Amino acid sequence: AEVIKQLHQAGVERVVILTGDNERAAAGVARRVGADEVRANLLPEDKLTAIKALEKQVGAVAMVGDGVNDAPALAAATIGVAMGAAGTDVALETADVVLMADDLSSLAFAIHLSRRARRIMLQNITFALGVIVVLVLSALGLNLPMTLGVVGHEGSTLLVVLNGLRLLMVQDNRARSKGLEGASVSPISHAPSAPKVEARFQG
Repeated sequence: AEVIKQLHQAGVERVVILTGDNERAAAGVARRVGADEVRANLLPEDKLTAIKALEKQVGAVAMVGDGVNDAPALAAATIGVAMGAAGTDVALETADVVLMADDLSSLAFAIHLSRRARRIMLQNITFALGVIVVLVLSALGLNLPMTLGVVGHEGSTLLVVLNGLRLLMVQDNRARSKGLEGASVSPISHAPSAPKVEARFQG
């Protein structure tokens, strides 16, 4: 239930469990974890169909899975997320993101980290382009010496690198707060009868 709450707080509007288990077992799990919707007795092709239907209905959809049966849905989803340690090879190869620890609480952190990374990338691109424009205009209008131009360019590169390193601080803070040494998310599932989670992202 805490994981679902964290996902909602992270901006996930709707969490759907897609599972091959029977309806009674799936409904029980959904009640315990607080999922918004559950779909049971699904074959791999049924999960694929469900993902495509959800994408047409709501837009961006993330699929979290760990097994061979999840591979088609992982490939079809806007974002495929595989559980690293317990995941099968085909799931890991198909997914866009791999959670290195089999802990779904890492998913909310992955969302936060990806958004932070996007913001920093935009900051770096904007800053780098701004410096280039200033240097070019200065060289044309003020006859800026080559030495100062090189220093300005290399200095801006160093600042961009330092700004990007802030992402490591975000991860380290999370690991210390939870006591998860080495917790990580890698860009690029198999507990028996584990329900699969689909999430709709806002914005």
